[in-house]
Amino acid sequence: MYAAGAHRTVNPWVVTFSVMLATFMEILDTTVVNVSIPHIAGNLASTNEEGTWVVTSYLVSNAIVLPISGWLANYMGRKRLLLTCVTGFTVTSLCCGLATSLPQLIVFRVLQGLSGGGLQPLAQAILLETFPKERHGHAMAAFGIGILLAPILGPTLGGWITDNYTWRWIFYLNLPVGFLSLFLMKRFVFDPPYIRRTGARIDLWGIGFLALGIGSLQVLLDTGERKDWFSSDYICTFAVLVVVGLVSLVIRELMTDHPVVDLRVLKDRSFSAGVFLISMLGFVLYASLVLLPLYLQTLMGYPAYNSGLALSPRGIGALLFTPLAGHLTTKTDPRRLLVFGLVLGSITMFDLSGLNLQAGFWDILWPQVFQGIALSFLFIPLMALAMSHIPQERMGNATSIFNLMRNIGGSFGIAIMTTFLTRRAQLHQNHLIANVTAGNLQASRFLQGLRAHFYAHGADSVAASRKALGAIYGMVQQHAAMLAFVEAFWVMGAVFLFMLPFLLLLQYSKPVRSSRATSEGEEKVLIPVEIPGVELEVREEEERLIHHP
Repeated sequence: MYAAGAHRTVNPWVVTFSVMLATFMEILDTTVVNVSIPHIAGNLASTNEEGTWVVTSYLVSNAIVLPISGWLANYMGRKRLLLTCVTGFTVTSLCCGLATSLPQLIVFRVLQGLSGGGLQPLAQAILLETFPKERHGHAMAAFGIGILLAPILGPTLGGWITDNYTWRWIFYLNLPVGFLSLFLMKRFVFDPPYIRRTGARIDLWGIGFLALGIGSLQVLLDTGERKDWFSSDYICTFAVLVVVGLVSLVIRELMTDHPVVDLRVLKDRSFSAGVFLISMLGFVLYASLVLLPLYLQTLMGYPAYNSGLALSPRGIGALLFTPLAGHLTTKTDPRRLLVFGLVLGSITMFDLSGLNLQAGFWDILWPQVFQGIALSFLFIPLMALAMSHIPQERMGNATSIFNLMRNIGGSFGIAIMTTFLTRRAQLHQNHLIANVTAGNLQASRFLQGLRAHFYAHGADSVAASRKALGAIYGMVQQHAAMLAFVEAFWVMGAVFLFMLPFLLLLQYSKPVRSSRATSEGEEKVLIPVEIPGVELEVREEEERLIHHP
């Protein structure tokens, strides 16, 4: 709980519900619009490529605000910033739903991303401070439900709303949630005593370099595949801006006394290792959320809504086992849970790499359930371990960087794996076509059989030959794409195993119980102690408590 006495009277689960309500909706909005882009573009007289800027604009502005939310909380006050974010997110959601043109919608999406960008790190920091350290596993379980379920449910919810109502209700849905969240935050959320506004000058150069570097990186990753990457001058220009912006940002933030993003927090070994691992987990999570529906739609013939619905078993697995993962995080070494999660996650991906064009419902369902379980045992312990050595006054800055890198990792995952999928499908297509020749007896017989089939169904000899060749080419494309999906799932399974050695960099402080006498009687105190050397550090801590109670 917070140090201030007023905060001790607030039930931590009430605080959790208050901050996670709006945060869940903000994370949901990163994926809920994706399946509705064709409907939005058609309704606003735009092309699908132009419509993708509805997503890109939100991601760019969101990524810019994420890393500076800790600084903004110190500058404005955390509660005031939270209320401002939720109010802005709610109002801009209404504006998005009322937009009458694509430029209007993009502008409102930028404002929506700027308003909601700070909610994730602020919510995580508040939960870590609201719950005592020995219950951080429970706090991260509550936070994990939001960050795991929201992106999984987004495509399904967006498809259902668009099919049954209109895409505008995707944004209107945020209004009642925003109003309820505002009421609860106003009443139950308070600033800890160390959050106070200082007289330090605003690091405008840092904010500028951050916007340039992170914003350009997000545009590059989101549009790179459509522009054919570095063969496009457009992408090359943004690549240069990324390098200039990020290098300048690092230099500036390490030199200034009052950085807008305090990179010095990365000196903590557990935190820096946790940032790397959460980036890799974001890579796998978001890439798989894109690839599996793509497989179902392009190869299995699922409509958009059903392909999104196929991801729901992953959400069920995460929802059921996240509380258990949070409880076990407080009872055992979280690194053991991480090993279990990584191994189980790799098994589910290797299982998906065995899919084929005759895969059924159960072939999709069970790997998704177990992948949801694996993600629960990865995100919760990792967040608790990464933040375990961060002082409370630096918690806001640390959670900002942590959440930013999860999102950036997800953007890299989507960009890299979709490019991998396209390139490997082209390669396999070339290899398969090389075997479909007149000299191949099996291919020749199959072509003759198709020609006879189309001729028997009313086509003349010329049309029958064309249809037969078209059918064979379609089959080649389908099998080439299937081979590419198999390889993509195998690569993501290997990414899980690649993370295993990096768990050694995470430090675990075992809670050791000690007791001391106070004027009010005996009181048990939890002391975080590094292993080994437990006895020495316990004695030193007891002596400090006696002389400085």
